[in-house]
Amino acid sequence: MLKKEFPILEFDGDRTAFIRPELFIKPADISEKAVICFFEDAIAKILADYPHRVATNVRSEGAAMPVYELDYNGEKVALVQALVGAPMAAWYIEELTACGCKKYIACGGCGVLHKDIAVGHLIIPISAVRDEGTSYHYAPPSREISMSSRAVDIIEAVLLEQKAPFIKAKTWTTDAFYRETPAKVQLRKDEGCVTVEMETSAFIATAQYNGVEFGQILYAGDSLAEDSWDGREWNDRTDIREAVLKLAIEACIKL
Repeated sequence: MLKKEFPILEFDGDRTAFIRPELFIKPADISEKAVICFFEDAIAKILADYPHRVATNVRSEGAAMPVYELDYNGEKVALVQALVGAPMAAWYIEELTACGCKKYIACGGCGVLHKDIAVGHLIIPISAVRDEGTSYHYAPPSREISMSSRAVDIIEAVLLEQKAPFIKAKTWTTDAFYRETPAKVQLRKDEGCVTVEMETSAFIATAQYNGVEFGQILYAGDSLAEDSWDGREWNDRTDIREAVLKLAIEACIKL
């Protein structure tokens, strides 16, 4: 009954699986609120400035990532360095949830599809086009998936309070950043996408599957809006990255 024309469409809603994180991960003494951050430099700065401890680790064959618990102005929040890609997005939500986390904010960079979005401008994703494979194992096939409206509202309130300019927009999640062709970019623009990244739809689907809350802050990085790619030196914007991480922590505390 599961077999479809293409394997990616063969969603199985059976909630049993041979391998589940709770089989080998014990709950940890950790905050239920967790920030998943892609910026190693910003994490190092936060750890230098705020009291913290290593609460646990998440491990894969290629990496063992410490999960810190920060004392952020009297509030406890978990913080972990993210690895790139939709499978890793699901891995973080699955394993951190088994550890005891329940409320997540991710922060990272993205490409932009419109030339009027400057480097560093903030974007709150409200939905994502599912052009990756991982989310199809966590939610029935659909073209798009929507972010938690409550998480979006909380992030928006924090950004307004901090007077940080932002837009709310649809994003395009892809597995293959070397295959962002002109025709594919135009297709995504035509359906309303403003940004492109590699994790959002998988984050959302995995969070929904696990019954936990998830929101995200992106900052505008490289550009696919012109005839050729423009890197715009986006990953050298240390000040922006530190500011985005602090905004994500503030939003996570309120989640």
